[in-house]
Amino acid sequence: MDKVLNMLGLSVRAGKAVSGGFAVEKAVKEKTAVLVIVSEDASANTKKKFSDKCSFYDVPYLLYGDKAALGHALGQEERTSVAVLDPGFAKAILKLTE
Repeated sequence: MDKVLNMLGLSVRAGKAVSGGFAVEKAVKEKTAVLVIVSEDASANTKKKFSDKCSFYDVPYLLYGDKAALGHALGQEERTSVAVLDPGFAKAILKLTE
C-alpha cells in the first residue's frame, strides 16, 4: 500500500481531512486546509480551480494518485480532491512526496 494514501486514510479516520469539491473549497476559503491533494486524473477544470484557489489562499497543492486510489484510501467512492486539516499529517504527506 502507498504510504501517502495510508497517511491520508489515517488523517480521515482522525477527522483531520475532508474530501469532495465543495468541502475542500470551503476548507481552503476558511483557511482550515493545510494541504490540498487533487487526483492526477481529475478534469483540467478541477485542477485549475484548486490550483488557483490554493495559490490565492497560500495553501500547498499536490497532484497525486487517481480518483479510485484516493477514494479507496478515504474509504469512499472515487474522490478527486482532499483537504488535509492537520499540519502534522500535511507535513508527513509532503515529506513522503519529496
